[in-house]
Amino acid sequence: MGSDEWTMTGPYREDFEAAFRQAQSQELARDDRGFPGRGIVELWRDEAWQEYIATGGTGTVLDFYELAATEDDCPFVMRPLAEEEVRAWAPDGRPTREQWNTALRRLLDPLGPGEGRCTVLYRDGDAVEIGYWGCTAD
Repeated sequence: MGSDEWTMTGPYREDFEAAFRQAQSQELARDDRGFPGRGIVELWRDEAWQEYIATGGTGTVLDFYELAATEDDCPFVMRPLAEEEVRAWAPDGRPTREQWNTALRRLLDPLGPGEGRCTVLYRDGDAVEIGYWGCTAD
């Protein structure tokens, strides 16, 4: 099988980790993927969930157990883009959803299986949502 690319947006919060967890909670509430009654942290402790993610995944923020600003590409860790990475396609450093949509092909191309990225998206100069994208692990 090959990895599938995916994109989604989630709510903006100044606390990026809290926004990430909120997006995960909302996605899990929308569809528990056959693992009812558990939160994302509990799911990631379950070997059956880990196998589910590693062999197909959800194509959403649920495929990641952690959000971390790291220089290394780590499977199952969602990484926010660094400022210079954002400025490469949004020169003012405040990307709009339109700019993000236009840049998605070049943002998705370098990602390997199980990798994900995110960045804040702006409207009229205000942070309004977070764009997430990645590739499933399979």
